[in-house]
Amino acid sequence: MVREISDESEIQAPAAKVWKLYGGLEIAKFIPVHLPNLIHKIEVLEGDGGEGTLLHVTFAHGLGGPTSYKEKFVKIDNENRIKIAEMVEGGYLDLGFTLYKFRVEIIEKSEESCIVKSSVEYELEEEATSNISLASVQSLVVIAQAVNKYFLNTTHQPHLKDDA
Repeated sequence: MVREISDESEIQAPAAKVWKLYGGLEIAKFIPVHLPNLIHKIEVLEGDGGEGTLLHVTFAHGLGGPTSYKEKFVKIDNENRIKIAEMVEGGYLDLGFTLYKFRVEIIEKSEESCIVKSSVEYELEEEATSNISLASVQSLVVIAQAVNKYFLNTTHQPHLKDDA
């Protein structure tokens, strides 16, 4: 049975700017720099950020659990600002999950803010149900919080210079 968990995070930046970060490979460059305690590195194995792009994601040391996985961008909808990536090797697939997909949707709230709706869709082998607690949207929420912090800092920096 396929299950889904989701969460929403508000970002204080226009949806178009946030999508520019999430929609292609920019987020793969952003995460290891801004969240080194979560992700050590993300390598592009093939592709240019569009559908079919394959990444190798290596977790930060000491987190426990899997050390890395490969994910493939299976859907990128620029018009509706939706990106879906699927774990295709390693990671939770080695722990009894038969499906593990990440979905991010950027929803315009106002000219200066948006919602990042993050969800994880997963399926688990019956004999691996003890690993169900590993399925979590929390890492996507942490990424959205880092993105919000980034935009707040870059948006407000020019104002700080003006006040000096």
